[in-house]
Amino acid sequence: MKKNVNKVVLAYSGGLDTSAIIPWLKENYDCEVVAFAADVGQGDEELVGLKEKAIASGASECHIVDLKEEFVSEYIYPTITTGAIYEGEYLLGTSMARPVIAKAQVEIARKVGADALCHGCTGKGNDQVRFEGTFASLAPDLHVIAPWREWDMVSREDLLAYLAERNIKTTASATKIYSRDANAWHISHEGGELEDPWQEPTKQIWTMTVDPEDAPDEAERVMLSFEEGRLTKVNDEALSPYQALVKLNTIAAAHGVGRIDIVENRLVGMKSRGCYETPGGTVMVAAYKALETMVLDKASLKYREQIGLEYSHVMYDGRWFTPLNDALLAGAASFAKRVTGDIVVKLYKGQATVTQRRSPNSLYSEDFATFGADDVYDQSHAEGFIRLFSLSSRIEALKKQQ
Repeated sequence: MKKNVNKVVLAYSGGLDTSAIIPWLKENYDCEVVAFAADVGQGDEELVGLKEKAIASGASECHIVDLKEEFVSEYIYPTITTGAIYEGEYLLGTSMARPVIAKAQVEIARKVGADALCHGCTGKGNDQVRFEGTFASLAPDLHVIAPWREWDMVSREDLLAYLAERNIKTTASATKIYSRDANAWHISHEGGELEDPWQEPTKQIWTMTVDPEDAPDEAERVMLSFEEGRLTKVNDEALSPYQALVKLNTIAAAHGVGRIDIVENRLVGMKSRGCYETPGGTVMVAAYKALETMVLDKASLKYREQIGLEYSHVMYDGRWFTPLNDALLAGAASFAKRVTGDIVVKLYKGQATVTQRRSPNSLYSEDFATFGADDVYDQSHAEGFIRLFSLSSRIEALKKQQ
């Protein structure tokens, strides 16, 4: 039985799903619909005419909120400090955007006096959990509507027919077979030919980066400067977090950097195949990790790596607004205080390779590490260290001999 609601705030993108959701909500819930769109750096072309489109679809108003700097500064940067990479490859571009979007949606709901929240996520994906997990943490009193779990439409064709019957215009068509999600950090591609894991992605899949085979034959080097774990300069130019990412995206995309093609484990239990483009992010992650290896001792780096493994699942599973999230970020932040310095990354034919490193907090000492003569390290000390380090193995072997 549907709950009575008076006003609902819909996370609106202007795409096929949310365009159909507006009239569906009005017809099935007899409520006012307020559209909310988040600008997380997906591109100005995605926002042009969005308000007018929402109103034409039946929304009473449409709020577009600029979240670009907050997204990069308060969600991407902290995640980088954890070293989180989901299942060894995915840089969590979609995952990181969801909590900042859902939080802003709740804020709009409070502002307009709504009693319900709505999203267009399918019942098969991860995003439904990410949105509703945030809603549960920040607005447990608001009712949540998920049309894909309620209506009887099951395909793109059904949605197109639904809009056509109501004379609601849409730029979507049955031939647009790919599902894409873009923000300042990345763009994801799913559906179409990618549903066959034996099918190599065609050139039309990729939209953000140059094909590595077509990239320049001459390498380009870019220098990233960090202060206490935060990127502050690119090639000695001071930039805001968002501006730095935009600059790195432009530079790295031209060299085909940041493409991955993976099969991942969704939270709901199924596997899905996706192609992701994260040019600037790939460079940032490589640079940050290289700087960490300069300034963190072995035990600290090992523990930070454990944080990264755990945090990749926390972020992927939509658990940003939880005590565990706060604890893991706090642990990573304590290590990030040492991550200050400069890293040079060479970009060439799809690869981002760190070539130069320096830091005022560096634990690297040429005096100790040199293969040449030195007067700071007594190699004979290694014998006693090794005997103690391997003592348990020695004892076990002696017992076997007896």
